[in-house]
Amino acid sequence: MLADELGLTVAQFAPAWLLAQGDDVVPIPGTRKLERIAENAQAAAVSLAPETLARIDAIAGRTRWAGDRRSFAAHGVTRRATSD
Repeated sequence: MLADELGLTVAQFAPAWLLAQGDDVVPIPGTRKLERIAENAQAAAVSLAPETLARIDAIAGRTRWAGDRRSFAAHGVTRRATSD
């Protein structure tokens, strides 16, 4: 796995790639574990080389993306109002 080759966890690799997409892209990682916060934050210190970004693009380039942001969400799920 490319993250392993770079000495990164997947939790660091994904936001590092997002940060490399430009100043208008901001990753918002989530976690349920306190120890993951520091791991996620370390992604900000990662600088992916142009060669690495080219490898990622060859594997999963933007032309291979399909759908919109809702295509991954649970369809037909709605929030119910709760009474106090």
